[in-house]
Amino acid sequence: MTETSMPAPLAKSICVFCGSRSGDDPAFTKDARSLGNGIAAHGWRLVYGAGDVGLMGDVARAAQDAGGQTFGVIPAHLVAWEVGKTDLTQYIVTETMHERKKVMFMNCDAVVVLPGGAGSLDELFEVLTWRQLGLHEKPVYIVNTNRYWDPLKDLMNHVTARGFADDSLLAYLTWVPNAHAALTMLSDSFEQRRVNTQ
Repeated sequence: MTETSMPAPLAKSICVFCGSRSGDDPAFTKDARSLGNGIAAHGWRLVYGAGDVGLMGDVARAAQDAGGQTFGVIPAHLVAWEVGKTDLTQYIVTETMHERKKVMFMNCDAVVVLPGGAGSLDELFEVLTWRQLGLHEKPVYIVNTNRYWDPLKDLMNHVTARGFADDSLLAYLTWVPNAHAALTMLSDSFEQRRVNTQ
């Protein structure tokens, strides 16, 4: 009698939204590198915007240096602007920004948001809106490095306090102080889901 081995489960994929600039605090770069390294160390795949500049480049290079799998998605009009990182495990060029967000999100199990600007906020709010509409239940973690995202948290509280969203909106975001905390919570979340499906 021959024993047929089951195929290994696909590694978890973490979508990271972050700045194409480095910002004004070295802690932002430190957290980006820590997150990229940690994603690879856990055997997960990094999904991100395929840029080789700012925090985007930092998180990708850290994942690569640690031997991790990388999946980058970039719209054609940003290849030069964000210096498309073509040495990734997978590199996809889309036609539009919306398509980029869709491909990134469809290829991940969780979202982590590092410090960033308008683009990162656009990505976050699209994912948050999809969650509010019941289109997904993927966890979203906000890495609040040195309290960078405090004004965003205040805005979210303001929106709900003024009646433009239910309090449940706030529960769709998990706030963590640094990349290490995000990695720990991701690991715990994946383990809990594994146990629940046994």
